[in-house]
Amino acid sequence: MSIASVRTHRISAPLHTPFVTALRRTSTVETLVVEVVDTDGRSGFGEAPQVWQVTGSSIGGARACVEEVFAPLLTGRNPDDLVARCAELRRAVAGNEAAKAAVDVALHDLAARRLGVPLVRLLGGTSRRVATDVTLSAGDAVELGGAAKQRVADGFDVLKVKVGTDAAGDLARVRAVRAAAGPQVRIRLDANQGWTPREAVRVIRSVEDAGLDVELVEQPVHARDLAGLAWVADRVDVPILADETVYGVRDLVEVIQRRAADMVNVKLAKCGGLGPARTLLELAAEHGLGTLVGSMMETQIGLGAAASLVAACGTSAVSDLDAAWWLAWSPVQGGIRYENAGVLLPDAPGLGIAGLHHSPPPTP
Repeated sequence: MSIASVRTHRISAPLHTPFVTALRRTSTVETLVVEVVDTDGRSGFGEAPQVWQVTGSSIGGARACVEEVFAPLLTGRNPDDLVARCAELRRAVAGNEAAKAAVDVALHDLAARRLGVPLVRLLGGTSRRVATDVTLSAGDAVELGGAAKQRVADGFDVLKVKVGTDAAGDLARVRAVRAAAGPQVRIRLDANQGWTPREAVRVIRSVEDAGLDVELVEQPVHARDLAGLAWVADRVDVPILADETVYGVRDLVEVIQRRAADMVNVKLAKCGGLGPARTLLELAAEHGLGTLVGSMMETQIGLGAAASLVAACGTSAVSDLDAAWWLAWSPVQGGIRYENAGVLLPDAPGLGIAGLHHSPPPTP
């Protein structure tokens, strides 16, 4: 038994609502789906999302990496030697973490399909439901209040509020969300690197003083400003979550050594796949940092892998797995689905993906 081929598929799918942060605005998911096929005709799927402002990974670059390096490396090899295949990926190229993650997940998906078990079982878990937050795109106070009210009506009880576009108005935005959501809903903030360290401390302290009960603040300052991140974390009570600051183990070690954050957001497309992500979660937990798993704007393929990891390994906080919920239509057949504030994993083998849609399915 061997790997017969490695295929790539470009996917562009619209969102039902524009996704707006301090870094970017998008109305589509742009991603490269990787399909690893064995000689029995089984396929495993993974994806490399294009997010210029965070990973710098492009579809063209990921496709070149997969087709020119990973496909020749894997074709003819035994897919059941999963650990060896994934280690070969990591050694084959520098960087290109999104491309590595896509092939890593595809290999895991294929391995689970060959065993006839869901991916979560391959990873050592049994749960089929994982809680998620939902994001409120950056906007003014009125827009955010309205969005908060709607998302609570949709069944979500953890709201991630995008701030950082205008520090002077962020307190009013958080007030509006809290008033609309009510006291029982958890609220977390994500500045996406949008504040200076002084702005971050000023806004976070004002939120604390106003008693708005914010659970955490994600990436308040520039990703490479470790000194600034540590300065903020040392001056506020709300836990600080590092996201864009941490891609791999070296980044996390530096955060731990500098005490620059209280928590870390682990994403497959940043770190290179399920194995590296698990290492980051374990390392963070060993050193007393809180953990959650997030994603880029991805399809049910990437979200299914991330949710399976959470179901198998656990995190200290509700993870950020709502990206595929934003899709106006699903570009994949099968896979995860959303129910209220949860991601439901399929009972089918692997990720449960039966195939791809390159255009909207016909209306019944």
